[in-house]
Amino acid sequence: MVELREITKDNYEECLKLTVADNQKNFVSSTVLSLAQAWVYYDTAFPFAIYADDTMVGFIMLGYYEAKNQYTLWKFMIDERYQNRGYGRTALKLGMQYLVDRFQVKEVYTAYESSNRIARDLYASFGFVETGEVAGHDVEMKCVLDDTNAVLYIK
Repeated sequence: MVELREITKDNYEECLKLTVADNQKNFVSSTVLSLAQAWVYYDTAFPFAIYADDTMVGFIMLGYYEAKNQYTLWKFMIDERYQNRGYGRTALKLGMQYLVDRFQVKEVYTAYESSNRIARDLYASFGFVETGEVAGHDVEMKCVLDDTNAVLYIK
């Protein structure tokens, strides 16, 4: 069973050890940086460890971007040892469901590094579409949650 769990004093060190393959390091922030950002933006950052049963397999951080009045998928990674097992897809669904349940969001934003086709395709499979906004190499995407692609029905 895949679930999101709070980052606590009992599991943060394990979270800091999560890593991606060398060829993916340009696509995601380290969990060290992500947890530092979560601490600074503690009012609007929602970091979680991703667990498969009792094994930490990844990290996801959702957030509220006040300057743009947007809820976001801010950080997302599956440790290289646990990729290609469906954990990412399930965790993304759980993260989006968290935003819907807690904040009743109707839109979620994210961005992917332009050469990261795997992330682009994953997000697109959830209904994210490119907005046309590009910052450096980051391409913004938006998912509008309505009755046709409600999070609960995402495969």
